[in-house]
Parts: sequence; C-alpha cells; structure tokens
Amino acid sequence: MRTMLVLLGLAWLFSGCAVTAAALAASSPRLAPVEQRVPVLLVHGIGDDASAFDLLRRRLEREGWPHVHAVSMVPNNGSEGIPVLARQVAREAEALRARTGARRVDVVGFSMGALVTRYWVQLLGGRLVVRRFVSISGPHSGTGLAFLGRGKGVAQMRPGSRLLRALQQDPRPWGSTEVHSFWTPWDLTILPASSSRLPGASERTFPVLLHPWMLTDPRVLDSVVDVLGSPAVAR
Repeated sequence: MRTMLVLLGLAWLFSGCAVTAAALAASSPRLAPVEQRVPVLLVHGIGDDASAFDLLRRRLEREGWPHVHAVSMVPNNGSEGIPVLARQVAREAEALRARTGARRVDVVGFSMGALVTRYWVQLLGGRLVVRRFVSISGPHSGTGLAFLGRGKGVAQMRPGSRLLRALQQDPRPWGSTEVHSFWTPWDLTILPASSSRLPGASERTFPVLLHPWMLTDPRVLDSVVDVLGSPAVAR
C-alpha cells in the first residue's frame, strides 16, 4: 500500500510538471489590462462557504482584479434544491453588477456550485450577464456518491435526475457565454470523474489526487487566471 501511494505521488508530480510546462508554453503570457477585466463571482460546493475560495480570491486580487466576490449559499448541505440556490447566485450577480457598474461578470463554480451556476446560466437568464463561466469539478452528469446522501439538491445530483436531463436537453445552452470545464480524472467525489465534462466547453484536465485540492492546486489557479485574464474575443 505504501509503495502504491509513493508511485501515485511520483506520477502526480511528474505528470503535473509536464502539464504545467505544456500549459505555459501554449498560453499567452499577456493578460488583458485591468480595466478590461470584469468582476468575478465565486460559487462554492456542498458543505463549503465563501472561505473555500480564499486562495483563488487572493490570487486574483494579487493579479490585479479589482472586484472578486465569493458567495455563501444557504443552506450549503444539499438539503435545498439546485434552482433555489441558483436564484441566490443570480441575486448576488445582480448586486455585484450594481456595485461595480459592470454589464457582465465572470463566474467560477466548484463542485455543486458549478452545477448551480450552470442552472442559472442555462435556465434563469444567466447567459445574458455571464461573460465567462469556469466549471471546476462539477457533477454535470451526476455523481454516484449522491445516492448515499439525502436532500433535494443531493437527489438532483444523482445521474439521470430530472434536473440533469432538463439541462442536457437544452439545444443552445450557453448563448454568448464562454464556457470552460476543469476536472481531474482521479476525482473520487464526482463518480465517474468524466461527469465533470460539459458539452460545448473548452476543457482542461489536471492530475490532482483529491476533489478539494482542485481549489488549491497551483496549476488550477494558474489556469483560472489564464482563462479569466485572457483578452476578450468578440462573440
């Protein structure tokens, strides 16, 4: 067992170095000027609150983003349905736009928060105000782990749920919103891990060993900065 853990750790280290080097070589070192960056809304996962994004929020602020706001959804335990939480996110987005005078916002959603954001974008008009949506390890095709839990939101994250089918049947889900899906093939919370893939999204995978580490891994944080900071393209 110990040997297996060592081998996994080495595989993570070396493959991570390769991924990072490739990403650095492929990506542009130039970020858009600060005045061209839009406010960023961060939407946490089940059992978390706004503090789950402390590292990412500080990183974005250090890189020059003037407006970064992390949501705390209530309740956060999956007992309430995804649509109710999506309306909370919609209100937070409108408040952020009102405070900053911005026409559009960028959104980063993690785990359940990614699914909540997707629901808002697709079915509650979020596509009209979201410029870029970065989904990190979201259960977009459900997760088998949800069969072990209770609550409206948990049930809606089960593979084949009515809510997931409604999202998947939308023929034009994103409008002008630019969508990115970040996930790890080694995820043990999103089962199968490939459930984090999104149709029509630009995709990046990361060799991260545990689901929560997707919010702390430097390669993921670098990629969020790269995506949100890239110069806008007319759509």
